[in-house]
Amino acid sequence: MEPSDYGPFEYSPINRRAPWHWPNGARLALWVVPNIEFFPLTRPLPGHPWEKASGNAADAPTVRAWGQRDYGNRVGIFRIMEVLEKMGIRATATINSDVCDRHPQIVEDAVKLGWEFMGHNKTNSQRLTGLDREAERTVIRDALERIRQATGKKPVGWLGSGLAETWNTLDLLADEGCLYVSDWVNDDQPYRMNVGNRELVYLPYSYEINDSPQLYYRDRSIEEFELMIKHQFDVLYREAEHSARVMAICLHPFVIGVPHRIGGLQRALEYICSHAGVWKATGTEIVEAYLKTGVKL
Repeated sequence: MEPSDYGPFEYSPINRRAPWHWPNGARLALWVVPNIEFFPLTRPLPGHPWEKASGNAADAPTVRAWGQRDYGNRVGIFRIMEVLEKMGIRATATINSDVCDRHPQIVEDAVKLGWEFMGHNKTNSQRLTGLDREAERTVIRDALERIRQATGKKPVGWLGSGLAETWNTLDLLADEGCLYVSDWVNDDQPYRMNVGNRELVYLPYSYEINDSPQLYYRDRSIEEFELMIKHQFDVLYREAEHSARVMAICLHPFVIGVPHRIGGLQRALEYICSHAGVWKATGTEIVEAYLKTGVKL
């Protein structure tokens, strides 16, 4: 992908698109995306913005910030699994390949639940930005291959850690046979991305209906986040009567998986699933259904 002032896709205002719909009369595709991430203790983690380092803090383990994230992998993820299983929802987990080595029990349980997996770098302490092309190729290829070994299926979707890409990322994902990518957060419908003479699909991820920015950085309460999910759904569900929509709910086990927040997620999902025409889908199911429509935004 050559640098350009606009993305590798056409600008397409949603009010000028031809209507299309999901299979079996569904109005809205519900896409639940837990982010399963590994952070090595040897790499410093960001604390709160008002915290200042002192002494040799840069060389010390960031115990509290790391421990919060480790809680998500020790406890929180299994609460999310329990809630989603009750609701009959198969998640699409974005996963660092290091999780396959460090926490294989999480992968084992997710496979048993029929979850799909998306590539999400080797560790969330690393971004693709700053890597040269071949180093980035190695990170993407090795991450997808390690997840394949652990789950029995090579991921066809990708979300960069920090939603970060370089000008090379889409080409490298296409080289690896990926079908879709979700970093761009700029639509409520899938669309086709031009990657030279190849194509990827953008599958709508959300930086708004996402517990990390809302609860961890913007200090929303769980009641506020629950209401945000419901309000997001109400609008998309109404619009989806005219043309299909995707609603992504993006989760982090160390944020939503704590005892005082998990109930808010369950209540929001119960509300959504009480409506007719909600399709509980995985990423690949959504993308394949979109491609079958033949729609080109």
